Amino acid sequence: MALLSSFIAVADRPGRTARAAAAYVRRHLIAGQPQSDGAGRHEAGTVVVPPSAASFVEGRAAGLGPVTVAYERQGAGEPLVLLHGLGYHRQAWGAVVPLLADSHDTIALDLPGFGESPDLDPTVPRDLETAAAWLGAVFEELGVTRPHVAGHSLGGLIALRLGQAGLARSVTAVAPAGFWTGAERRYAYAMLTAARQGVRLLPDEAVAWLARSPAGRAALTGTLYGKSGVCPQETVLASLRALRDAAAFGSTLRAGRDGVLFSGDIPGVPVTIAWGTWDRVLPPWQAYRVKAMIPDARLVPLPGCGHVPMNDAPELVARVILEAAGLPQDAH
Repeated sequence: MALLSSFIAVADRPGRTARAAAAYVRRHLIAGQPQSDGAGRHEAGTVVVPPSAASFVEGRAAGLGPVTVAYERQGAGEPLVLLHGLGYHRQAWGAVVPLLADSHDTIALDLPGFGESPDLDPTVPRDLETAAAWLGAVFEELGVTRPHVAGHSLGGLIALRLGQAGLARSVTAVAPAGFWTGAERRYAYAMLTAARQGVRLLPDEAVAWLARSPAGRAALTGTLYGKSGVCPQETVLASLRALRDAAAFGSTLRAGRDGVLFSGDIPGVPVTIAWGTWDRVLPPWQAYRVKAMIPDARLVPLPGCGHVPMNDAPELVARVILEAAGLPQDAH
């Protein structure tokens, strides 16, 4: 059963489709099922996932209002910043961080309006230039200079801009957004919007119940993950809750409609582009557009991985990031 796929298949009518699918779940899947307990229980209609402790830092870039972000910091060594994708949160890197923290001071951030970070003030523009400015200020407050940066999807696009701005020691971009045609962008937007719509309209009991089994987890996240059935229940619940509650989801999509999001090379910075071979949101052939723009970039396929390979193959993703961070600064 591919539940979210049914939302996406008719994304030109997302509201009607999502309501119909939610009603189907109520009628056929939830009736008579016991409420889940533990990490997947729900209280007062809310799926409860034990939160991980966050710290907060405020960056003040010249000419901008303050930007506050939540973060977690683990390990020691050269600094490594992790940026998540649209509708996700810092815990998207949860399975990867332990594999990085032995050799790096690893900092996973919640971008503004996602996870536990408050949204941007309306006066702060949502463009890459501004994101690089306030992230540079955040880096300064954290006491890191030119960290290695790894980003996924939206975070991958931002990571590339940080490299271009001279704020990153190396860049690993996992399925970076923005290297699409107009039709591909509309397709990706439809998939992500339909997935969010479906999660918001499904009863919390349905989400918790489905997440209890591999088949249910595949139904909930099959369009996003390549190996969704093996993803832990807690990870699925946390990811879906982050997607549902992302305050900056709509405004970020609107900002992404503005013409060319990234252009130009990134000289002097090692750049690695990693892409899941089963990515259904941003097809892997988009990697070659990045390569055409950044000729020295290293392309790394992630076999069998979907759009969120950190859940599909955390060891592989960690190895790619560690290799990228170990490349000399004058060679790609």
